[in-house]
Formats: sequence, C-alpha cells, structure tokens
Amino acid sequence: MDLFANEAAAPDAMETRPLAERLRPTRIEDVVGQDHLTGPDAPLTRMITARRLSSIIFWGPPGIGKTTLARLLADLVGMRFVAFSATNVTIAELKAAYAEARQYARMGKRTLLFLDECHRAPKNITETLLPVMEDGTVTAILATTEAPSFTLAKGITSRARVLTLEPFDATGLARLLARAEAECGMTLALTDEARAALFELAGGDGRYFLNMVEELLDAPPGAPLGVEDLTRILSRRIANYDRQGDGHFELASAFQKAIRGSDADAGLYYGARMVQAGEDPRFLLRRLLVMASGEVAMADPTVLGIVIAALQSFQHVGMPEAGYALAQAIVAVATAPKSNAVYLAWGRAMDLAAATPNVRPPMHILNAPTTLHASMNFKQGYEYSHDWPDAFSAQNYWPDEIGRQAVYEPNDRGFETQIKRRTGHWNLRRDERDARGVPDVHGRHDGGFPEQRGDR
Repeated sequence: MDLFANEAAAPDAMETRPLAERLRPTRIEDVVGQDHLTGPDAPLTRMITARRLSSIIFWGPPGIGKTTLARLLADLVGMRFVAFSATNVTIAELKAAYAEARQYARMGKRTLLFLDECHRAPKNITETLLPVMEDGTVTAILATTEAPSFTLAKGITSRARVLTLEPFDATGLARLLARAEAECGMTLALTDEARAALFELAGGDGRYFLNMVEELLDAPPGAPLGVEDLTRILSRRIANYDRQGDGHFELASAFQKAIRGSDADAGLYYGARMVQAGEDPRFLLRRLLVMASGEVAMADPTVLGIVIAALQSFQHVGMPEAGYALAQAIVAVATAPKSNAVYLAWGRAMDLAAATPNVRPPMHILNAPTTLHASMNFKQGYEYSHDWPDAFSAQNYWPDEIGRQAVYEPNDRGFETQIKRRTGHWNLRRDERDARGVPDVHGRHDGGFPEQRGDR
C-alpha cells in the first residue's frame, strides 16, 4: 500500500511545508545567485547538456542551496539521488548504499551520492568513498562550509572538482523575496530601511532569509514595516552593519586602529561587534595576519605564529568555539610591541628593485648554471659564513653598481632592540672591512678562505 497515494488530493499539502522547501528550484534556470556555475557555458550547465556529471565538492556558506543544487543535478541527468549527512552516517550505511548503487548500475541507472557537512566526517567515513568514486560505482557530490584543502583528504580533492558557491547578495535576495511573494500571493510591505536591514540580517543565507520572510508574511497587514517592527516580529536585534558598505569599513577601521594603538579591550570590542553583525571571522583573521607582519613583525616574531594558529583553529573547529582563538590572536597582536620597520623595509626594497631591475648580483655569490660555466669566475672569492668567527664574514653581497644599502632599519622596541644591536655590530664589521679595502677581517684576501665548500 502506498502511504502517500492520497497526498495529491490534500489541497493544503504544499502549504504545510516550509517556504524554503516550497521554493526549491526545479530547473537550472531557477537557481539564484550562482550564475558562475549555472549560466550559459558554465560548468554545471555543460555537465547537464552532456548528461554526464563528474564528482564535485560544493564549497560555500550555509543556506545557499548546495543540497538543492545536488538534487536538481541528479534529476536533470536522470540519476538516482541518495543523501547522507556526515554528522550521523555510519560506514555500514554507506557500504549498503554502494551495494545498492551497483545493483542499479547493472540495470543502467547511475547513482549520485550526496554527503552533506563532509568537513565534519571522520577520516574513515570519507575514505570509503575513494574506491567507489574511482571505479564509478557512484558519482559523489560533497558539500562543505570549510576549505576543502584543509578539511578533506587529498584523495577526495583529487577525484572531485571543487566548485565554490557564493552567498546571496542583495540582488539574489530580492529575487527570492519576489518568488516568495508570488508563492504566497502576498506582498511584503517594508520601508526601504527595513528591506536593507532584512537583507543584511540574512548574511547571504537564503534559507535563513526565507524563514524570516515567512515570519513577516504571517504578521497582520498594515502600514509598511520598519526596522523597529523587524526587531519586534523577528525577536532579533538588527545591527547597523553592511558588509559591503560604510558600517563594515567603519568597524574594520576602528578594529585595526585600536590594535595598532595597543588597546586590546577596544580591539576585542570591535571584533565582537563585527562577528555579531555577521562578519566572517576569516576577514578579521586576515587583518590580524597583515598586522602581525606590518605592525609588529620582528618586535615580537612569535605573534605571526599565534595568528596563523588561530586561523587553523577556526578552519578546524569553526564558530563559536574558534572565537576564543580569535580573541587570543587579537590580544596577542594588540599587546605586542609595535614596529613597522619590516613594512617600511619591504617598501624600500620594492622601490629599489623597480629602479634596478637588470643589475646582476656579484659573481662571487653566484653558482655556475652548467658544467660548461664551471671554469668561469662563478663563486670565486665566496666566503662560507660558517668558517668565520660568529658565522660572519663581513663579505659584500650587493652589486657594485648599487653598493651596500640600508633597507631595513630596526626600531628600539621589543625583540627588535636585539636585532638593532646585532645588525649595528655587523654593519660596523662591514665598514671596517671596507675601510681596509680588499683584505678580509683575518688579513686574507677574497678567495683565500680555507676551502671551497661546493654548492652552498
């Protein structure tokens, strides 16, 4: 007996489903916001036209239609669709699905296996996919919100094409809203400010957006809803924040300047403001990576490692737990001694390189490119630093046309004070050698060091 035989007779059957489910596209043309994948001559369009899918990794934030797109692809190329979530699937369930796929393959029906949240799967789960992807038992589509190169085995990423899905922008959300209004036979009356706030509150998540629209459509009709009405009906605080507009850049500027000014409290506050408003924590971590080298650098060389570790924590753990690592990185950069000497040195080096693009390095620090050049003067006079006291020979490494330049000028802050003393001592030794002319600090001339060391 078919338990669902009378479903079509129930007039309200469709109305009981969530709005996001009712608006799932049935044609590739109906997919919103992914034109780079579904537009004319785009990758998925070409696969559909050829009726041949390859294994795919869909990478993108939540609520943008990864599951919907996988289901639609299976329908459009005539494949079975089998879906699992990596958070609760077992190896036994997957092996049973593979065996069933082999049976259908013998009948001429191919299987598309969809694994959602694949970044959360234990390694032994994803490894079961390798042989069946390799021999064509299944075509796999894996969905992840985290970078595949960090979260999936190389065997998986080498067998599947990574396609990035984008969060919904305002244009895409407006199209979703128009479809929702047509589906419900109602128009959502919003002020311009409320519409912009609703779009921003969605954070690019189409499913979340449609759930909010459904709540608002259930509100009693009346005057257009304002921002205060959204807060009341949705029970959510609407942040004055636009990730592409002034709100974003104002907070980002305040965040960076507070950390540059060594105010860890303000840095944490502005970082929290941005996260609560929907900012991707990776934006903050990228800013911290830049500041670790541009604002701190050699004043405390350990800070860059702390920020890199925080970024790795975010990629492996995700929010909200990775918020602690983000906070640690903010405090580390803010409380470290500051120096922009490396930042300035790189600028000077780039300017000097641009002004002297064709100057050749001195012959004594070059290796012979081929055996035919071995008899020439490559490396003649090179002094192997470790043969000298303190592993320092005071030899010149600059082209004669340029002469020795001061590009990096360390400050008197943090660990850089030690670097300044060290480089000052080395420069003095070089000056002494230059003053004596060709002889080195041991009274020998270039080329008189104990032995040639080969290719150093």
